Amino acid sequence: MAEPVFRRFALHPFDGGSASPLLQLGGEISRLEQRLLLRFRLAGASEAVHLPSPVAAPSRRDGLWSTTCFECFWALEGERPYWELNLSPAGHWNLYRLEDYREGLRPEPGDDQPPHRVVRDAGVLTLQLDLPLPPAIPTEAALQVAVTSVIEERSGRLSYWALAHPGTEPDFHRRDGFLLRL
Repeated sequence: MAEPVFRRFALHPFDGGSASPLLQLGGEISRLEQRLLLRFRLAGASEAVHLPSPVAAPSRRDGLWSTTCFECFWALEGERPYWELNLSPAGHWNLYRLEDYREGLRPEPGDDQPPHRVVRDAGVLTLQLDLPLPPAIPTEAALQVAVTSVIEERSGRLSYWALAHPGTEPDFHRRDGFLLRL
């Protein structure tokens, strides 16, 4: 099997100014046949971020985006359906399929084991993911991908991070924000 080729990414807050300027959020992503490999890295002023405590038994959960959550969206080029993956620093996660822009949200069936590993080390939080892609995605099909995050500060304020913010409101579901090609 070939070695994965990772693409680095950096996320930027929606409004560019209200999030801590010392916070750094980025990572690497790769696709290796039917697997999505993703690493998020939160550093800088991470002590200002509310990080849910790790849990002993992570599970699939809804509503993870209401606090600090790392996300990835992908779709087949030219197709309407897309997938949304949510990863919590606590270990919880969920994978959804949507039929079109914000329509037909439903959990993607599959493995119910936590798909990511969380590492907290010296002011840096890293999430590492090795996820089998849903069977509906052919190995040779090109993917459009968005990498995003919701960050909750200890004050309770939320900021919305993405590769780019094409609209006037933060909206991770917009296909014109799916900027990476894998």
